[in-house]
Amino acid sequence: MSEELYDIVILGAGSGGYAAALRGAQLGLKVALIEGDKLGGTCLHRGCIPTKAYLHAAEVAENVKHSEFFGVNSQFMGIDMQRVGEYRDGVIGKLYKGLQGLVKSRNIEYVNGWGRLTAPDTVTVDGKAYRGKNIILASGSYSKTIPGLNIEGRVITSEQALQMDWIPSSAVVLGGGVIGVEFASVWNSFGTDVTIIEGLPHLVPNEDEAISKNLERAFRKRKINFKTKTMFQSVTQDDHGVHVTTSDGKTYDADVLLVAIGRGPQTANMGYEENGIPMDRGFVLVNDRLHTGVGNIYAVGDIVPGLQLAHRGFAQGLFVAEEIAGLNPQPIVESGIPRVTFCEPEIASVGLTEKQAKEQYGEDKVKAVEFNLAGNGKSQILDTAGFVKLVSVVDGPIVGFHAIGARMGEQVGEGQLIVNWEAYEADLAALIHAHPTQNESIGEAALALAGKALHAHD
Repeated sequence: MSEELYDIVILGAGSGGYAAALRGAQLGLKVALIEGDKLGGTCLHRGCIPTKAYLHAAEVAENVKHSEFFGVNSQFMGIDMQRVGEYRDGVIGKLYKGLQGLVKSRNIEYVNGWGRLTAPDTVTVDGKAYRGKNIILASGSYSKTIPGLNIEGRVITSEQALQMDWIPSSAVVLGGGVIGVEFASVWNSFGTDVTIIEGLPHLVPNEDEAISKNLERAFRKRKINFKTKTMFQSVTQDDHGVHVTTSDGKTYDADVLLVAIGRGPQTANMGYEENGIPMDRGFVLVNDRLHTGVGNIYAVGDIVPGLQLAHRGFAQGLFVAEEIAGLNPQPIVESGIPRVTFCEPEIASVGLTEKQAKEQYGEDKVKAVEFNLAGNGKSQILDTAGFVKLVSVVDGPIVGFHAIGARMGEQVGEGQLIVNWEAYEADLAALIHAHPTQNESIGEAALALAGKALHAHD
């Protein structure tokens, strides 16, 4: 039987897979894109997009609750979860339709079915083989849980939380990373009594310590409870709710337990090991060209060790398509990928934390400054607190950008340029930042780094 031969066969149509498909087709390659679920993957349907829709609804709720501060009289009447769900689905629907149109317009062979790697050049779907000169594995991730902790009933992950048509009166969130603090932030705004359980010493433990401490202060002010350095032990559930026990012997009662301990690679029973793909704890190992070392097989996105971010997968998809087309693209530097946590207050960061910079360059070779948003006009108008922190090598480039405050995620673009283009403090301090914007806070931080702060107290 002679099956069709493609330049690229892609297994998975999430951010990494569809980006590779669109770029490959744009470069004149013949592409097959295989997806068992929906085009767009977790990010569009069960992750980033619906979560951020909820976070925006939460922001609107907070604005109504605090409107009197701005001289606007309004009354908060509560949350209608059915309407929130319609809004969420409307956003997803528009993006999904647009993406379907793009894939169709590029003449990509889209295959809706569960694929499996059956040879180093073949993915099989429902008995039909799709052969590719190159294969890209992009099978994505799933919500992880602790061994023995079953996701059922009132014990849920973010995927079930996004489909709830009711607001819990109380919730325990297991995990104080990005997913945990985002859901804690939403539920608190919706009126839920939230407690976060985190095993490490700080919330958002991958961020600069100053950011973590600022978030913790903000969460205390918002009456979001959290217990750090606290390990989960067990949970029972009944008709009234969940009863969560921690290693210090305390019990927390709530309507639901949200398990938010991160995401695992979706690679089990996909035929990867059988075809010699190098694996480590379920992740696919690749070199800096995202090649697996087997045949012409590449891997992108959440199945590759590192930051599990949609835009990282997207960038890797573009990279591999260009690599296959012979364009020899620049390898992606992991530390230069921008990161945003969309809780309230928002967190934005790129590059090294102060601690990481000191470990890399030496204690006396690093300097860092913080510019407090109290000195920023637009932040005062928005009634938000926070800061911008820049981490620099002495007589060298700025290697870290960190910010916290309402809407500060929007400033990550300049943060990315600063770090990835290796700007020096004098370069950045010379740039004019528009007034009155929160963006000015970056310019002020640069002035402080250069020793000529104007709106900061020495």
